[in-house]
Amino acid sequence: MTKAERAWKDRVAQMCCVICEIEHGAHEGGYVELHHLRKGGWGKQDYKTLIPLCLNHHRGAEGIHTLGTKAWERKFANQLDLLEKVQSRMEAYQQ
Repeated sequence: MTKAERAWKDRVAQMCCVICEIEHGAHEGGYVELHHLRKGGWGKQDYKTLIPLCLNHHRGAEGIHTLGTKAWERKFANQLDLLEKVQSRMEAYQQ
C-alpha cells in the first residue's frame, strides 16, 4: 500500500458511519469498519471505493453482509450514492 493509499484509508476511517449520519445527522466519528464497494467490477484492490460503516451497518443485525446487498440498499441507500458522498468529503478535506 502506498503512502497516498494509506492516507486515504486512514482519513475515511476517521469519518462517521455514512448511514448513521443520514439517520442522525453529522456527528463525531466513532468506530467504523471500511466496507469495500464491489459493484462494477471494483474490489478490495481499489482503495478509493471504501465506505465507512459502523459495526451494525456493516456486519451487525442491519449490516450489508447480514441483510445482503439488495435488501440493504432498499432499506438504507445505494452504495454508489454513499461512495459519492464519501469521495466528496475527501475532496473537501484535501483542499
